[in-house]
Amino acid sequence: MASAVGAAGGDIVGVDVVEHRGDGFVVDDFLVDLPGGRLPDSLVTACRSVADVTVEFIGHYSPGASLHRDLEAVEAMTDEPDRAEEILVDLIPGIFRSGWGLLLPASGSTLKVQRASGGAPEDDGYEAPWLPLTEPTRITIGADAPEPWQDVVAVGVPVDDTGQAIVFGRDGGPRILDSELARLAHLVALAQAIRRAAPADDVA
Repeated sequence: MASAVGAAGGDIVGVDVVEHRGDGFVVDDFLVDLPGGRLPDSLVTACRSVADVTVEFIGHYSPGASLHRDLEAVEAMTDEPDRAEEILVDLIPGIFRSGWGLLLPASGSTLKVQRASGGAPEDDGYEAPWLPLTEPTRITIGADAPEPWQDVVAVGVPVDDTGQAIVFGRDGGPRILDSELARLAHLVALAQAIRRAAPADDVA
């Protein structure tokens, strides 16, 4: 892979192993610096030239990426523990290198957006068949969903002690891996723990 990416003019600056599959394959997330003038399609072609390699998704990511995104998120939440869940929602696009986040009530059946990261659909009043959320869940989008939700793939995790839920979604895919759902659930649990552990004077 390194040779193929290099031949296409790319420079690998980060690799995350996203998922181990039982068939001997893995899903890796490569962060590649591609010089100006080079088209992403050339990178996809180069990767596909390697035996047994498929490309599931390619997207743009802002400069300054790090392999320690989760730790940086924890640090940011610790700085403002009373806003831990809101901060996590804001950071979801960077944590997962794509997609968006929403914070909303976990109960009822009507979508009421309380916090949204950049790029997220904000359709208050949407009668969402996947609400209420009581456990980490893959969200099934109905055919009658508003236009911004039509091509969305998403998962949701409840914030048990506040009656809220955090949704992570992508417009048009790729699918959200089981490991990504587990990672989101872990981060939500960390957000709750950080907020609960904060001294009373730090919590609004």
